Amino acid sequence: MYSGPVAANAYYQLALDGRADVFIILGPNHQGIGSGVAIMDRGVWRTPLGDAEVDADMAREIIQHSEIIDVDDSAHMYEHSIEVQLPFLQYIYGSPIKFVPICFLMQDLETGREVGQALAKALRDKNVVIIASTDMTHYEPHRQASEKDREAINAILKLDEELFYNVLESRNVTACGYGPVMAMITAAKGLGAKSAELLSYKTSGDITGDMSAVVGYAAIMVTR
Repeated sequence: MYSGPVAANAYYQLALDGRADVFIILGPNHQGIGSGVAIMDRGVWRTPLGDAEVDADMAREIIQHSEIIDVDDSAHMYEHSIEVQLPFLQYIYGSPIKFVPICFLMQDLETGREVGQALAKALRDKNVVIIASTDMTHYEPHRQASEKDREAINAILKLDEELFYNVLESRNVTACGYGPVMAMITAAKGLGAKSAELLSYKTSGDITGDMSAVVGYAAIMVTR
């Protein structure tokens, strides 16, 4: 109920752009279960809107280009950051859809870049969309969270994963999925991305009216 209205802005733009063959969905590992970077290379995820199939061929091609991505279903068992994206895609495109989930427990700059480089190699000349799932600042006053998040967002808009990481470190921006964001930026640049646009930014306070301790959300579109 908090992040959905913001995320819908990105999915609206995606719907206008047409249908991809497969969606690579990157998310953080909140539970601390499983490998440092975990992919699934087969199976089906079921939502109330239908089934989403893991694209086995695409997953295996990504694995071939990385030494740190492990096949590990356990990391995805209780994690919500990737699964909450699927109903948006199913609503737009119907079911079934094909996707590849990658879950990040390790979220340092080097890991983000390595996964992003692997994605760029595996996805070249393919009709794919990369989705990075994250919240922004957690549980700070609305004004303070918004100010810090804007700095992090500006780094994303510059397609500068190192600046993004440095802003998070220096300003203590508690974004939960910064590894996926850095991997997405790296991959997007490797695939020829030229620009990024902020579509929406809000906090949970915009929904609840309570501005004392909010979580920030942003929808950003990266294009080539």
